Amino acid sequence: MAESRFTLERQGHVLLIGINRPDRGNAFDLAMLQELALACGELDRDRELRCGVLFAHGKHFTLGLDLAEVAPVMAQGRIPLPEGGIDITGVMGDQRLSKPMVCAMHGLCFTLGIELALACDIRVAAPDTRFAQIEVGRGIYAVGGATIRFVHEAGWGNAMRYLLTGDSFRADEALRMGIIQEITERGKHVERAVELAHIVAEQAPLGVQATLASARRALREGELAALHSLLPDLLPLMNSKDAAEGLRSFVERRKGKFVGE
Repeated sequence: MAESRFTLERQGHVLLIGINRPDRGNAFDLAMLQELALACGELDRDRELRCGVLFAHGKHFTLGLDLAEVAPVMAQGRIPLPEGGIDITGVMGDQRLSKPMVCAMHGLCFTLGIELALACDIRVAAPDTRFAQIEVGRGIYAVGGATIRFVHEAGWGNAMRYLLTGDSFRADEALRMGIIQEITERGKHVERAVELAHIVAEQAPLGVQATLASARRALREGELAALHSLLPDLLPLMNSKDAAEGLRSFVERRKGKFVGE
């Protein structure tokens, strides 16, 4: 069996997923794409897990795809998804991760790195992080979601400024555009991401997942469809154990202790 290029660590209700190919700048080959999908599948299925953190070991978050290895597979028009895996970008397969993911970036975050981050729900970066979406300089274009999510997060002009030029940008520019939500102290990016993930994991799991689903429906089907689904989708939650606990904790002025039921 090939050596794993990811580390997985459980901290209570949080799963830490660490990219671990530092000798190659954490560049993704086909096996890594599939291994990340399996980790996301584990996060999605395990009832005890409520939030994930995607980060990287070594000097850089990732240099992007290992094109020499992945390009021949991409040329066939699809990248195979392993059984039980969920592609966080949504490009491979129709299933989306139903639980939140926090992303922590540092060093170089190129091409696929930006797309992985954009597929996450909350993003923080170290002050030394440098971003670039350089596919157009390689004769291809971004196919991991950047043409959609970069535009949505940053606006048309900001997105095209970097998607069409391949120019790099730093953390302060990423923050201005909404690509990241926080710039952390140097060396504190993973710690902050884990802290945020634990805060998310303390909330009612059904409510968190319903929030994600509603927001994604608005993007996918439009605002009107999402508005019409708000109250119908709330009904199952109102009858849940967590909703009852939420009311009790409010009356008793304490934090809720949620079980995801």
